[in-house]
Amino acid sequence: MILVAFLLLIVFTEVTSCKKVCSYQDVLDHLNLTTDNSVFKLTRPILDYTHPTVVQLDIFLYAILAVIEKTQTFIPFLWATMIWSNERISWDPAQFCGISHISIPRDMLWRPDLFLYEMIEKDDSPLNPYMYVSHDGMITSEEDMKVVSTCKMDVHKFPFDTQRCNITIGSAIHYIDEIRLLPSSNSSRATQFSREVMKTQGEWEFLQLSVTSSNFTFHNRQWEQLIYTFTIRRRPLLHVINFLLPILFFLSLDLASFFIADHRGEKLGFKVTVLLAISVLLLILNDILPAMSNKTPLIATYCIVIFALMLLSLLETILVTYLMEKDAASQEKLRLKGEREDKQEKVKMDNCNREKERQTCCSCVCKIPDGEKQHELLPVAEEVNDGIQSGEPHLLLLILEQLKELQKTLNLYLGCREEGGKFVQWATRINNTFFMFYVTTVSLFLPLIFMEWNS
Repeated sequence: MILVAFLLLIVFTEVTSCKKVCSYQDVLDHLNLTTDNSVFKLTRPILDYTHPTVVQLDIFLYAILAVIEKTQTFIPFLWATMIWSNERISWDPAQFCGISHISIPRDMLWRPDLFLYEMIEKDDSPLNPYMYVSHDGMITSEEDMKVVSTCKMDVHKFPFDTQRCNITIGSAIHYIDEIRLLPSSNSSRATQFSREVMKTQGEWEFLQLSVTSSNFTFHNRQWEQLIYTFTIRRRPLLHVINFLLPILFFLSLDLASFFIADHRGEKLGFKVTVLLAISVLLLILNDILPAMSNKTPLIATYCIVIFALMLLSLLETILVTYLMEKDAASQEKLRLKGEREDKQEKVKMDNCNREKERQTCCSCVCKIPDGEKQHELLPVAEEVNDGIQSGEPHLLLLILEQLKELQKTLNLYLGCREEGGKFVQWATRINNTFFMFYVTTVSLFLPLIFMEWNS
C-alpha cells in the first residue's frame, strides 16, 4: 500500500509539472503581430476585396459640457464603441490555455476612418491607447471623446426651448461597398443607457437619443452615415428669475406710476429710470441670444412690447405735464391782466376825485359793461347816491371802490378757472384713456405670450 501511494504521488507530480503555461505574447507570436509589421494596418483586413467591412457603432451621451447659443455650439462628452472584423486574425483558444482575447495598442491594426461631420475643433481629451482583439477576429475599440460640434439651434421659445443637435458619423474615403455602418443599439436602448451613465447636465436636461442611418451620393459614389440626434431641453428657472420676473416687476412699477400726481416732477423722472432699467436688461439679452435666427425669439418680442408700452407711457406723461404747465401759464397770464386792469381803474378813480365831479365819477365808476354785473351793483350805486345827498361822499366812494375791487377779483378768479380748466380736462381725459389702453394691452399680451411659450 505504501508503494502504491508513492507511485501515485510521482504520477501526480509529473502531470502537474507538465501543465502548459501560456502568455499573451504567445498569441502575438502565433499571429506574427508586432509593431514593426505594417501589413495589418495598411489595407482593409479582408480576404476578398468584394466583401465590405461591417462596423458596428455605439455612441452614448456621458455629459453635456456646454451649449453656446451665441456661436450655436454643442459640446457633449461621448462614449463611443466600434466593433469590426479582421479576417486575417484568428486563433484557437484551446491551444493557448483558453485565451480568448488580448489587448494591443490601437496603432498596430487597421481602424475604420470614421469622423464626425459637425466637429469644428480637434478633440483634446486623452485617448484610450488599447483595443481588444477577440479569437474570432472581432476588434473592439472604446474611447471617450469631447466633441465640439456645430448645431443649428432654434431659440424662438427661449428660455423654454428644446434643441435637437446631430452628430453625424461616416467614413472619409470608403464608400458603402467597402464599409457598412450599423448601430449596435437602437434609439430606446441608447437613450436608457445614456441616462444611466450620465454624470452632469448643467443647464440642460437630456430627453432622448435617436439613431438613424442614411446614404448620400457624391461623385457617383454612395456613402453611408449614422446620425445620432440628441434632444435636450433647457431648464428655464434661472432665466425666469434673473430676466423675466424683473421685467414684470418694472412693468408693475410703471403701472403704479399712474397714481403719482401729474403736476409733480417725480413721475417723469420715475418713468425715465424704469425705462433705463429695461434698456440694461435688453443689452444683457443681446449677449445671450445668437446673432442669426430664423424666427424672432419670443423673449425679444416680450421685451420690445413692454419697452414700447413704457416708452408710450413716458410720452403720455410728457404730454400731460405740458398741458399742466400750459394751464398754469394761462392762469398766470390772466392774473397779470387783472392786475393791469386794476391799476388802470385806480388811475381812473384818481382822475375823477381830482376833477371833483362826484356824480359823473360815480356813474363812471358804477358803469359796468356786463348787464348782470350792473344789476348786481345797482343797490350799491343807489346807496352811494343817497350817501352823497346826505353829506358823506368820501366814505361811500371808498366803500364803492372796495366792493368793485372785490367784484373784479371774483370775476378774474372765475374766468381763470373757466379758461385754465380746459387744459386740465384734456390732460385728465388723456391720462384716463391711456391708462385703460395700457391695462387692456398688458392684460391681453401677457397671457398670449405665455401661451405661445408653452405651446
